[in-house]
Amino acid sequence: MPAEFSRTQRLGEQIQRDLATLIQRELKDPRLGMVTVNFVKLSKDLSYADVNVTVLVADDAPERIAASLAILNQASTFLRTELGRGLKVRKVPNLRFHYDDSLKRGADINALIHQARAKDQGR
Repeated sequence: MPAEFSRTQRLGEQIQRDLATLIQRELKDPRLGMVTVNFVKLSKDLSYADVNVTVLVADDAPERIAASLAILNQASTFLRTELGRGLKVRKVPNLRFHYDDSLKRGADINALIHQARAKDQGR
């Protein structure tokens, strides 16, 4: 009988929880916007972790989002070291941060639906 959750999935969820706490409490860069860790996808050999984040910045400016991602990627060695203190694994995966625009796309689709409904009610 196969396991309900694989090791990579459990470890990814633990990394997500720990990273969210570390970014919130330990990174003190004022240029960094509010960061939400959406999900973590680990490679099969657990050597890399692709961390998808959403960054809340003032005007959703692409250059501010790119700057926040650059800050996170520069801090990845610090974050990896701190993760290693809490995780019970032999080797902590390298962290790669990516912007996840699914929330913004969802809000855009929701706005389109509301516009279509308002247009239909106007007829």
